[in-house]
Order: sequence, then C-alpha cells, then structure tokens
Amino acid sequence: MAEQNRAVTAYAPASMGNVSVGFDLLGAALSPIDGSLLGDRVSVSRAQSDKMSFEAFGAYADVLPQNPQDNIVLQAAEAFFAKSGLAPEPLALKLEKNLPVGSGLGSSASSVVAACAALNRFYEDALEPKALLQLMGELEGRISGSIHYDNVAPSYLGGLQLMMADFARKLPSFQQWYWVTAYSGISLSTAKMRALLPEAYDKATSIAFGQNLAVFVDACHRQDEQQALSVLKDELAEPYRAPHIPGFLAAKAALEELGASAVGISGSGPTLFAVCRDQASAERALAYLNQCYLANARGFAHICRLADEGVQYQSEKL
Repeated sequence: MAEQNRAVTAYAPASMGNVSVGFDLLGAALSPIDGSLLGDRVSVSRAQSDKMSFEAFGAYADVLPQNPQDNIVLQAAEAFFAKSGLAPEPLALKLEKNLPVGSGLGSSASSVVAACAALNRFYEDALEPKALLQLMGELEGRISGSIHYDNVAPSYLGGLQLMMADFARKLPSFQQWYWVTAYSGISLSTAKMRALLPEAYDKATSIAFGQNLAVFVDACHRQDEQQALSVLKDELAEPYRAPHIPGFLAAKAALEELGASAVGISGSGPTLFAVCRDQASAERALAYLNQCYLANARGFAHICRLADEGVQYQSEKL
C-alpha cells in the first residue's frame, strides 16, 4: 500500500522509433548534451477529494485533448488498476507535457511511460517490468493505431533497445556518436504515416531489411562502427514517408555533405536525426537544421547522446 502523503514523479525521455534500420523493432532514448529536458513528466499523489484529478501544463499542453478524460495519462491509471488488480482509488495526476504531439519523438510514449512508471512506483512496483512494458505498449497502441514497443521500451529502459518476442534487450551502443535531432514544428499523425506504407513488401526488400538489421545488431556487439553505419538505412518506411515530410530530402542531402555519417527519419517524422562521429560535425549539423529545417517557432533541434538510464524517478513527502 502506498504512503498517504507522498508524491512520485517519473521523467520519461524522448525516443526515436525504428532508428532507420529496425522498423518497429529498434528504438533509442535521447538526452540533449546541454542538459535540457526532452521528455514528459508525470506526478502521482493521492487526491484531496474522492474524485480523480488531472492537470496538464508545459510547453505543449495546449495541443492535448480538451476533455481530460481523453488524455492517455488518465487512461493509464484506469488500465494500471485493472492490470495490477489493485482497488482503484482517487489520485491526483499531473502531466508536464514537454514533447510536441505528432513529432516523431515518441511524445505519446513518453507520457505513457512516465504515467505507468510513476503509478507503479507509487504502488511499490506492483507490476514486474515485463507486465509494465506490456501495459505501456497497449496504451501506446490506442494512440498510434497499433501496438509496438520501439518507443516505449527505450523511454522506459534507456539506451538502444531491440524488441524481443516478450520483452526488449539493450544493445551495446557507440558511445562516441552524437545524435543530432530536429523537430521542424509541424505535426504528423503516426496512424496516417503508417497508412502510407504498403501492406506487403517484395522478397528482395524483405531480405535486405532482415540482413541490414542483423548486420547492425552484430556490429553493435562487435563495436564495428563502420559496419554499423554502412547499414544504418531504411528499406521499409523512408521511401514512402520521405516525400510527405516537408524539407526532409533536402536536409538529408545537406547534412551528408556537412559530414553526417547517417541521416534518417525519427519514428514517423517529421523529426529527423543525423549521426555524427565528432562534436564538430554535430555542431555543423545543428547550425544547418536551426537555419534551414525548422518551419516555425515550435520547432527545435538538439545535439543528443543516448539516454542510457531511461525513466527517472523522484519521490517526495507532501
């Protein structure tokens, strides 16, 4: 049973789904090197009344559903009680929405992970990690249109995650890489971007996808960055999505000329990422993206490393 006068806050970092080479099977958690927050926070405490309460604030709270009952954080609380078998009780839930919706940075996944992790910690880890990750995936599926784990797993567990049949496994990453990410400022529906993809792929494309992912995983374990970079490309989604992301193709060409070793779409876009092997290349990429890729004041760009820790907790007495 949770303490009466306690609040638990969970921070879930932004994430890149697919990472080009691993459609729905590979994801990475992000952490800006300047220390800025790139992820959502959810706080859980007992309500002061006999009703569940919910509050949303933060830079992107204005784009959330106007009806609080439609917010995934409240849905997460309902689903958590159902899955854990705990008796529902009125809670005070607060969401600090720091990620833009429809950005390709795992915005919904970040809210889901932060909510589920905070609830689970508030109730003294009532769900073990596999069950909690499954719950996160199910909730993410309500928003994106299908259950997939390549955003929730890295946001929850950290680092570069490979999806397994029933869990996820952290891959050895290349610590020297900088991941430069840029959100243009426009919003793209994950469900609509998934609808652009064909229902079936030809044999040659399927073989190329499987081979590239296998080679990338092998290269991660052997720490062969040249081989990893040689297959860090998207055979399945980018050919269909790139034309629908304003400025992506031009930015990809420019970033490669500026020294980026690989450029891809983060999730469904419009956020893109560039892998740079040194900070000087990363700074050049950042300068270009700030000047040429951001479409409005809501866009941003960051030089990131992988967030190895994943979700982070803070507990305090009220």
